[in-house]
Amino acid sequence: MTTDTKAKETRTFEADVSRLLHMMVHSVYSDRDVFLRELISNAADACERLRFEAVSRPELLGDDAKPRITIAANPDNKELSVEDNGIGMSRDEMAEALGTIARSGTRAFMERVEAGNAAEDTQLIGQFGVGFYSAFMVADRVDVISRQAGSNEAFRWSSDGKGTYEIAPAPIEAAPKRGTRVVLHLMEDASSYTTPYRLEGLAKSQSGHVPVPITFVEKPGAEPRDIADGTALWVRQKSEIKPEEYTDFYRSIAGQYDEPASTIHFRAEGRQEYSVLAFLPGSRPFDLFDQDRKGRMKLYVRRVFITDEADLLPRYLRFVRGLVDSADLPLNVSREMIQESPLLAAIRKGVTNRVLGDLAKTAENDAEAYAKIWENFGVVLKEGLYEDYERREQLLKLARFRSTTSGEGWRSLANYVAAMKEGQKAIFFMAGDDRARLEASPQLEGFRARGIEVLLLTDPVDSFWVTMAPEFDGKPFKSVTQGAAELADIALPEDAAKPDAETSSDIAAFLAFVKTTLGEEVSDVKSSDRLTESAVCLVAPEHGPDRQFERLLNAAGRLDKAAKPILEINPRHERVAALAKLGDDEKAFKEDAAHLLYDEARVLDGDKPADAKAFSARLARLIDRGLARGKRRRSPDRGNAPPPIA
Repeated sequence: MTTDTKAKETRTFEADVSRLLHMMVHSVYSDRDVFLRELISNAADACERLRFEAVSRPELLGDDAKPRITIAANPDNKELSVEDNGIGMSRDEMAEALGTIARSGTRAFMERVEAGNAAEDTQLIGQFGVGFYSAFMVADRVDVISRQAGSNEAFRWSSDGKGTYEIAPAPIEAAPKRGTRVVLHLMEDASSYTTPYRLEGLAKSQSGHVPVPITFVEKPGAEPRDIADGTALWVRQKSEIKPEEYTDFYRSIAGQYDEPASTIHFRAEGRQEYSVLAFLPGSRPFDLFDQDRKGRMKLYVRRVFITDEADLLPRYLRFVRGLVDSADLPLNVSREMIQESPLLAAIRKGVTNRVLGDLAKTAENDAEAYAKIWENFGVVLKEGLYEDYERREQLLKLARFRSTTSGEGWRSLANYVAAMKEGQKAIFFMAGDDRARLEASPQLEGFRARGIEVLLLTDPVDSFWVTMAPEFDGKPFKSVTQGAAELADIALPEDAAKPDAETSSDIAAFLAFVKTTLGEEVSDVKSSDRLTESAVCLVAPEHGPDRQFERLLNAAGRLDKAAKPILEINPRHERVAALAKLGDDEKAFKEDAAHLLYDEARVLDGDKPADAKAFSARLARLIDRGLARGKRRRSPDRGNAPPPIA
C-alpha cells in the first residue's frame, strides 16, 4: 500500500514477520544481549564496505575518512542508538535489506529454522537481515535513519515488527552526514540497556575488537568517550606487544587477577587461516571442576565475538583461557550456534596440538615452571589419557607423578622407565585416595625392599586412565594391588633377608585351613612374596578392576557385583608361623584368627570389617583368651597375694 511514493511508503513485510520474529527470539537466539553485537557488527560491515568502495571512489570519504561507530543512550526517553559513518543505504536498499529477512528467501529461511537446520554459509559478518531483527527482542519500535555515501538524500525506516514498516524521506539535518543510525525504543523490561556500565561492558566484551573504533555517549549532550580503538591485540605482531599488555588482556578475558603461567600467540596460515591468543592461568580458575566441564575459549570471526561455547579445545584443556579469530569459518544464520563443520574440526585440532606442544616445550625447557602448571592442572590433563586416544602417547609424556622415591618432586614416565630395576617388566602403580595411606600400605613392602619405584596415584581419574593406557615405551602398567606381584625376577639387595624358597607344610596347611574357613568371602588365599613386614593384605584378581577402581565403580553405582578379593598371607611373619603350629584342639581359636586376619587386611586396605558384630565377638573372645591365660600364669604361685607393682 503506497500513500505517497515520493514522501512516505507503508509496506507489508515479505513474510509473516510476527511468526518469524517469535522464532528468532525463542529458537535462534538464547540471550537478548546479542542484539548489540549484531548492530555493531552491521555498523562495522558498513564501514568496511565503504572502505572497499573508496578504493575506486575516494570522493565517497569526503573530509571524514576515519571510520567510527557511536553508541548513544537516552535514559530519559528509554532510547538507544547505534550509528556508523559507513556506506549508508538508499530507499530501495532499505526496502531490500530491512524488508526482507534473509537474502535467500524468507520462506526457505523459516523452513530451515523450524527444521532445526538454520545454517547459512554467510561470509559477510553483520549482514543486514536476520541479525538486525534481534533488535526487536528489546525494542517495541525501531527507527533506521540512513544517508548513502555521496548522496544528498536521507531516508527513515520504521517498524514495530508486527507486519508492516514505513519508509519516508528524513530531514537531511536529522540524518548522519554519511552512514546509518539505528534507534531502538526500548521495552519497559529492557530499560537497563541505557545504563553506561552495562552498555560499555557489553560493547567491550562482545565487539571490543571489531576493526572500527567505538565511542560511547552516556546521555544527550555528554562528551563522547572511546571504549574501543578498533585494534585487536591478537592481530598485532608479537614483537610489538608488551608483557603487561598480554597480562591485561588475559585478566580481562579470563576474569582472573593472577599472572598467566604461559602465553600462546600464533597465526595459522594455509587451508585455514585463524589467529589464536591463549593463556594458561597462573592459578586454578574457580570453575575448573564444573560438572559440565565446558571450555572457556571465545570464538571471534573477523574480530567480532561469536560465542564462548564452540568447543575449540577438548574438555581436558578447559583451564585454557583465550580466543580464536577466524575469517572463513562457516556460521549459522544467528552467528550464535556454530556448525560442527570440517573447518571447525580442523581449527580445534590445530589449536589443541599447539597448546600441547607448548606444554611439552615448557616441560623440556623449564621444569620448575611446568611443575607449577602440573600442580594446578595435572588432574584435568589426565582426563585426556582416558578420553583422547589419538593424543594419549603425547599426554603420557606430559604426565607427572608422585612416587615412592620422588619425595615432594614430580616424576615423568620417562624418568621412571630409565630407573627401572633389572628384571622389571612393568610400570608399577598404586591407586587410592590419600598419599600417606598409600605409602603405608602393606602391598608396597616387597617393592620397597627391592628398591622398586611405585607410582602413587591419588586422583579419581587415575583409576580410569590406567585401564585405557595399556603401556608406555613398551612397558605395561601394573597395579600392585592386583594379581601376582611379579617380583621373583627382581633381586633383593645383598644385605636383605632372603625369603624361604619353599613354604613349610605347616604354613601350607594353615593357608588351606584359612581358605576353607573364609569360604565365599575370598576367591583365594595365597602365600605372599609382596609382604615383608605385615601379616596379611588383600589384592584383586588378575583380571577385572583393581581394588581402588572397584571402590569407585561401586560408589557410582556402576558395579553389579564386586569381585572377591585374594587374601595374601606372609609366611615369614611370626604371628602366622605361631598360628600354623596350633593343633586341631585349637580349631575354634584358629577359625577366629582366620576371620580376624581377613578383617585386619580389610582395615589395612581402607575398608571396614566384613561383619562388624562378628568381628566384635571374635575380638572379645581373643581378649578373654588372653586374660584367662594371664590369670592362669599368675594364680598358682601367688595365691591371694596382690600382684606386684609393674
